[in-house]
Amino acid sequence: MKIGLYFGSFNPIHTGHLIIASHVANETDVQQVWLVVSPQNPFKHESTLLNEYHRLHLAQLAAEDDLRIRVSEIEFKLPRPSYTIDTLVYLQEKYPQHEFSIIMGSDSFQNLPKWKNANLLIQQYSFIVYNRPGSIVTETHQANVTILDAPLISISATHIRKNIQEGKSIRYLVPEKVRVYIEENNYYR
Repeated sequence: MKIGLYFGSFNPIHTGHLIIASHVANETDVQQVWLVVSPQNPFKHESTLLNEYHRLHLAQLAAEDDLRIRVSEIEFKLPRPSYTIDTLVYLQEKYPQHEFSIIMGSDSFQNLPKWKNANLLIQQYSFIVYNRPGSIVTETHQANVTILDAPLISISATHIRKNIQEGKSIRYLVPEKVRVYIEENNYYR
């Protein structure tokens, strides 16, 4: 099976993430998109993150009605911080029958040469890159790249967390089940 891996902190997961995942499932040969919840991103401070199991549960709530999207906690079992190459090596060993691609925004793709073992990633995996405003792919780094013009909504997890802290609504920014669960459990207050 062809699987697209969409890595993120998902702090919290929001409608923008799901639109990208759905678009990749609709417009590429990927048969399933796995939302890989990163317990600790090497580029983010852990103190700003909601507990990893809470973020995982919110992602599961968001994706539970779409069979094309699966949520993975694979990085919870790996050393921290999580590096994409380590996760892919582990997944390839655990699921040799699958073919994995990496889904990312054009802004992240431009920084690919700075990633751990970037050359190995480029040699062994394909990339599905969605264009983001102000960041157009001009260098493919000799990678196997599919570039998508996905429908983008200007929503950020930072903005959602700020709204929650200020007592503002997050309705429509996150799936309804996620909104209700966040409010019932006082997350991000």
